Amino acid sequence: MKLASQRGIALVLVLWMLALIMVIAAGFLHATHTDSLVVRNSLSIARAEAAADAGVHRALSELFRPGSVEGAWKRDGEVHEWRYEGVPVTVSMADESGKIDINTATEPLLKGLLMSAGVDEEEATRLLDAILDWRDADSLKRLYGAEDAEYQAAGLNYRPSNTPFQAIEELQLVLGMRPETYRRIAGSITVFSRQPGIRLQTASREVLMAIPGVTAEQVDAFVAERSAARAEKRPPPPFPPGQAFATAGGQQPATIRSEARLDDGTVFIRDAVALTRASPRRPFAFLVWREGTLPDEVVAAPADASGAPAAGAAR
Repeated sequence: MKLASQRGIALVLVLWMLALIMVIAAGFLHATHTDSLVVRNSLSIARAEAAADAGVHRALSELFRPGSVEGAWKRDGEVHEWRYEGVPVTVSMADESGKIDINTATEPLLKGLLMSAGVDEEEATRLLDAILDWRDADSLKRLYGAEDAEYQAAGLNYRPSNTPFQAIEELQLVLGMRPETYRRIAGSITVFSRQPGIRLQTASREVLMAIPGVTAEQVDAFVAERSAARAEKRPPPPFPPGQAFATAGGQQPATIRSEARLDDGTVFIRDAVALTRASPRRPFAFLVWREGTLPDEVVAAPADASGAPAAGAAR
């Protein structure tokens, strides 16, 4: 009886040991699988990022090709499909002068931009004055604007910089700027063109809709005619309704957007703004180099050490 009891205890101990070993083995396999997934995801992200960056540099090489060369990419917003090491990449280039500069644009154009984003006229007037108060050098409040006292009354722990915007994201800090409004206009604004108007030949439909007094029918007709002229290699047509807000543009920085998509669903977007130079040692300089976001994502305003939005943070 005593021997049988001892055998039973030994059997139970063996079973417990086997169970413990199985638990340890299962945990090890799970950890190994998790590590494998992490490594695989990291490799996919790195591969997509490298492909997107290659797309940017491919676009930069196109900037130095004569525009008359067949197949040369132009700063017209057209999306080009390309492959890098087997990864499909879509790349587009645009001229910054085809956007609205929030530092130098005329007041009617800025107000038109806000109203084209769905803001009613009363709110657009208040927001416009707040934008102008932010970017001007004085602390004098405009009729519907906002200076230190208004930001303090709103419970914000930052004040207007009273300097030009350093990045488009800084616009989110302006008192009264709604996230949805910023999201709608972010693709149409810049801080690099330094022009009071826009270059009609390269402006997007959204930018053209900001021109005061234009209708959707006029803009759509112009965009269609401009696209047809581009395809037939003809000079772009005029757009009389927007002529008062037209600018020649000159040699402007180029906005480059490169998006790489892997077969496993990994996506990486690189947004860059590059300025070409005459120097052979340094033919271009990046003004912006950052990971891009999908169109429906809102870019968060930069934050300071306390977690509050930081005024004047650079893009």
